[in-house]
Amino acid sequence: MTISGNAVDPPKQTLIFSYGTLKRGFANHTLMQDLISSNDAVFIGNYITDLHLPLVRGPHGVPFLLNLPGTGRHRVRGELYSVSDAGLQRLDVLEGITLGHYERLPITVSPEIRDAGSGGRRVAVRAEAYYAHRSFAEDMWRRSGQEGFESFSQEVAKGYMKILKKRVLIPAISVLPFQQFLEATEVAMWSE
Repeated sequence: MTISGNAVDPPKQTLIFSYGTLKRGFANHTLMQDLISSNDAVFIGNYITDLHLPLVRGPHGVPFLLNLPGTGRHRVRGELYSVSDAGLQRLDVLEGITLGHYERLPITVSPEIRDAGSGGRRVAVRAEAYYAHRSFAEDMWRRSGQEGFESFSQEVAKGYMKILKKRVLIPAISVLPFQQFLEATEVAMWSE
């Protein structure tokens, strides 16, 4: 927080589009709840991507949004949050930014419900999302049979929950570089 003259500048906020396990009702939403309770995040609403983007299940059911605009058949549904810099640092750690698992990049999203104040139009906003790292995104799309999901639903998440109960996911991802993790789990990844 900086002081400009007599006024205090508000802390910087970043809009984050969440499409997977950070959403309400999913395994990592506890982090979002913690950020909300510490005033480091605010839930804005349900949003949808303006472009068609592939959303796939990777190793152990982990959801990945692929930065391949116009590929796939769906505009992806998710949730929009306003997140502080401190909250963003915690999200970056969870998403393995420095490990090459995901990369946080710009995305344009619109509210799922049309705004009556805008004449019933959807008003697009620029946010950021955690995309699968570019080093493996195209390969992941190919291995998924070039089929994706519109939403990471409870049905789609079943494989993820099963692995979490076995406590395999977190240690494997945190120890291995992601490309090595993909290769080590290749058989399980595409046979579930």
